[in-house]
Amino acid sequence: MRLGLDATRISDGRPVVLKRLLIEEGPHELQINKLFSTEPLASNPRNHCVRLLDVIQLPGDQPILVHPMLRRHYDPPIRTIGEFVTFFAQICEGVKFMHENHVAHRDCTFENIMLDPSGMYPNSFHPADPRKSKDFRRKAKGYSRTRRPTRYLLIDFGLSRFYDPANGQPLDQPLRGGDKSAPEHRDRVTPCNPFPTDVYYLGNLVREDYMRRYHGLEFMQPLIADMVQEDPKKRPNMDEVVARFSEIRNKLSTWKLRSRMARNIEIWPVAAWRSVAHWYRTIGYVLALKAPIPEPK
Repeated sequence: MRLGLDATRISDGRPVVLKRLLIEEGPHELQINKLFSTEPLASNPRNHCVRLLDVIQLPGDQPILVHPMLRRHYDPPIRTIGEFVTFFAQICEGVKFMHENHVAHRDCTFENIMLDPSGMYPNSFHPADPRKSKDFRRKAKGYSRTRRPTRYLLIDFGLSRFYDPANGQPLDQPLRGGDKSAPEHRDRVTPCNPFPTDVYYLGNLVREDYMRRYHGLEFMQPLIADMVQEDPKKRPNMDEVVARFSEIRNKLSTWKLRSRMARNIEIWPVAAWRSVAHWYRTIGYVLALKAPIPEPK
């Protein structure tokens, strides 16, 4: 997401960001933003597209989009298996919702998934350094995802496209975003169906940024292997991904869901200390009746 200026909405004091549209991306980003920010889609709980709050049109210039200020989905890091389950379930739900409305995101990759910080950081934070408080004088006070469950949101619709189902299965030129590894994009020329590519992006995100960096996600292997298959036609669609992941989630024990997302590179003394701190926090969560899969209200 190309962030320009941070600002504050006068009507309610809400922190926002301003994003200037790029001419080369044409009208698509504005159209997709408006589609998912207008009823009846806007209030659908399965809609995980960032809300468009306003559009500022300056004379002789490109429109400026106004969005709520968000935070990268990996900051702070996901701490438990249950928190990961919530993250993946919400993003799959969001992409499935886009597909149901005939829109392919085409860049649903690592940097284009954010979280709503309003619950986790009730006093906000400084946009230039999210670790700092809004006045930049102290550390930003935040809560874990388990203590204050959050919603995950998809951003950056510059490559997104609507495909009229009346025209049959869509075929479009490759548009390479943050993840350039999709097999169907290797020659950069051959038209392909962008919907299976979205499935690949989500699968590859989990494979590269979570399964290869953390222990404990072996239960994801069969689903992710299918999502990143070389042949796009062999990949499950988003309906199938959501259904299969629901089955996987239902089989995970409470102990597994509360276990720590441990990095592969941790040395023994660090791992031991983090494990002790983790289970100390977990006891607090159990006593406070915090769910192992933290779902926002």
